[in-house]
Amino acid sequence: MRREIRLSGYGGQGLILAGIILAEAGMYDGHEVVQTQSYGPEARGGASKAEVIISSDPIDYPKVTAPDVVLIMSDAACARYACSVETGGTLIVDSGLVAQVPPTKGELYKVAITDVASKATGKTITANITALGVLNTIAKIVSPESLERAVAGRVPRGTQELNLKALRAGVEAAAALL
Repeated sequence: MRREIRLSGYGGQGLILAGIILAEAGMYDGHEVVQTQSYGPEARGGASKAEVIISSDPIDYPKVTAPDVVLIMSDAACARYACSVETGGTLIVDSGLVAQVPPTKGELYKVAITDVASKATGKTITANITALGVLNTIAKIVSPESLERAVAGRVPRGTQELNLKALRAGVEAAAALL
């Protein structure tokens, strides 16, 4: 088993944290993991990307080269990364933030992730955790239990219940598509 995942959007959406949480959940499941990140020079609003490789075998190169799962949460990220999903892979787009999606080699899922987060928690800042619920439900990357454990362990103290609510809202939104 080897999964290459790219999470992309703009700075301030929390996708770096989402990548760290996903990698940690992979470790809880007993897999080898690598997580890398890059972001623009701006603190908020610039380009942001987190990449995660989860494998049952040792990982010999830490960069995602052929993502089978791509999450897009901004128009700029869509223009840059939508075409990077492998043939037969999964492309998940926040339909509330991305206006136009080019043709893709993968299966496309459109979910208003930020809207789902806002309705579930009253805070758009939880969209990164909602996105993890959507992504994992559709792509089945890690066990739901490991993902919940990683979320609870990584989010700021005092926000665990709020973030778990966001995660579960993402799971429900994705399950409605399947």
